[in-house]
Amino acid sequence: MKKIIAFTFCAFASATVFSALPPLTPEAQEAATLAKAKAAYGDKVGAYQLCQSQNRVADRFKIAGTAAPAACVAPPPFVAPVAAAAAPAK
Repeated sequence: MKKIIAFTFCAFASATVFSALPPLTPEAQEAATLAKAKAAYGDKVGAYQLCQSQNRVADRFKIAGTAAPAACVAPPPFVAPVAAAAAPAK
């Protein structure tokens, strides 16, 4: 009996996983694009902050005569992605 219940549960779960989702609306697509751009910018800022902290630690334990750590490149300010312009109708 337990096997039948487990099989039925798995069958319904797999049916919901494989069901097709409707296409995104233009507003939802723009929101997803903006969220993706913000996440990518956050990754760049995080990498810059990590570079700065690594340089501070390297400077603290630097041995005389060794090269200085590489300079960190600050990311540019965040610019929201521009929505694609609609193609002109012919």
